[in-house]
Amino acid sequence: MNRMLKILTLCLSLFAALAGTAANAAIPVPVDAKGVPSLAPMLAKVTPAVVNISVTSRDPAESNPMLRDPFFRRFFDIPDEAAKPQQSAGSGVIIDAARGLVITNNHVIKDAQTIVVTLKDRRELKATLIGTDPGTDIALLRVPAQGLAALPLGDSDVIRVGDFVVAIGNPFGLGQTVTSGIVSALGRTGIGAEGYEDFIQTDASINPGNSGGALVNMQGELIGINTAILGPSGGNVGIGFAVPVAMVKLVIAQIQRFGEVRRGRIGTTSQDLTPDAARKLGVNVNEGAIVVAVESGSTAQKAGLRARDIVVSANGRPVRNSSDFRNRVGLTPVGEEVEVHVLRGGQTVPLRIRIAEPFATTSIPGEVVPQLAGARVADIERGMPMFGDVEGAIVTAVQAGSAAARSGLQPGDILYGVNRRRVRNVKELLALLRASEKPMQIALLRGENQMTLVIR
Repeated sequence: MNRMLKILTLCLSLFAALAGTAANAAIPVPVDAKGVPSLAPMLAKVTPAVVNISVTSRDPAESNPMLRDPFFRRFFDIPDEAAKPQQSAGSGVIIDAARGLVITNNHVIKDAQTIVVTLKDRRELKATLIGTDPGTDIALLRVPAQGLAALPLGDSDVIRVGDFVVAIGNPFGLGQTVTSGIVSALGRTGIGAEGYEDFIQTDASINPGNSGGALVNMQGELIGINTAILGPSGGNVGIGFAVPVAMVKLVIAQIQRFGEVRRGRIGTTSQDLTPDAARKLGVNVNEGAIVVAVESGSTAQKAGLRARDIVVSANGRPVRNSSDFRNRVGLTPVGEEVEVHVLRGGQTVPLRIRIAEPFATTSIPGEVVPQLAGARVADIERGMPMFGDVEGAIVTAVQAGSAAARSGLQPGDILYGVNRRRVRNVKELLALLRASEKPMQIALLRGENQMTLVIR
C-alpha cells in the first residue's frame, strides 16, 4: 500500500511539473540580462518609433467671415480669444525611417494648420501631411529622415484572442506611456460611422491622446494603430480598439500612390452568413458573406456573381462576414480586380471582379437642403445604378468646406433614414429634416456600405 502511494505521489509530482512547464511555455514573458521577466528589452527597441503629435488647428470662428471681423465680435461681446488657434495632441508611429513616414489617426490631424512630431529623445520635427483616409481614420505624415527609428510591421491576420499586446502612446499629454493587456476580440465593427472597420479590441489601457499610437505584439512588431475608446466619458474602461496593420498597409499603399484612398463599387448587397442561413443554404461553412442582390449591369454581374452566392475569400484571405467583404472591396483601388471565391451549389467558384468608379452625380442639379447646408439631393430616377434596388434621396453635390461636407456627406450617398424613420424620396427627407432637431442621425448607403452620420 505504501509502495502504491509513493508511486501515485511521484506520478502526481511529475504531472504537476510537466503542467507547470507547459503553462510557463505558453506565456511569452521575455527576460532581461539578469533573467528577470520584463518587457523592457523589447520596449527599448520599440518606443523610439512611437512619437507624440502636436497639432495647431483652425478655430471654427476662422471659417466664418463675420466672426473674423473685430467690430462684429465687439458688438456682440464675443471675446477675441475665440479666434485663437486650437491646440491638441495625439500619437503616431514611424514605419519607414529612411523616408520619414509616420502613421497616425485622421482625427488627430484633421483641420491642422501645423503638425509637429516630437521624438522620444525630445527632438521636434515639423511634419507634412501626405494624405488621409477618414473611412479608416488613418493619416500618413512625412518628417525629415534624420536619425529615426522605425517599427517593423507584423501580421495582424495571425493574432488570436488571448494574445498578449502592448499599447504605446501619449495619453492625456503626459508623455510616452506603455500599457499591456491581451487581445479581447477581433473583427469588431459598428464603432464609427464610415463602415470600413475591422477593429482589434484590447483591454490594454487606451486613453485620450493614445490615438494614433502603436499596438504591438511580444516580438515588438506593429499589429495595430490605436484609434478608439469605448467608455462613458472617453476614458479607459478596458475596451479599446485598434485598426489592424493588414488594413493599414492597404490604406498607406493607396495614400502613397494617389494621396487618398480611391474607393469604388462592384454593385452588390450582402449580409452575414449566420448558422441558420448556412443550414437553409445547405453549406457546411460558418463564415462568409451571402450575396443578397447583384445590380444589373454592374461589374459584379459581368464577372458572374449571383444572388445566394457565398463569398468565402477575397484576394487570398478568408472572408468572415459582409463587413469583411465590404472592407476588401473598399480597399481595392478603382480599376483593379478583387479575386473572390464563392460557394455555389456545393462547388467553389473563382471570380475576378473589377472595381468600378463610384456613381457620379455632378450632372444632376438636385434640391437645396437647408438642414444640410451645402448639400443638394434628388430622387433616384431611372438610369441611376441603384434605381429599383433601394429607395431614398441621393446626394448630388456637396460644397467643399460646407457644414454638410464637415459632417461627412459625399456625392452619391443615398439617404434613407432620419432619426430611425424611413425616407423614400426627397419630399419625405425634407419633411423629416424640418420636423427634427439637431443632433440628427442620418442613415445612408455609400456604395456597399450602410452607415450613420450625426448632423450637429
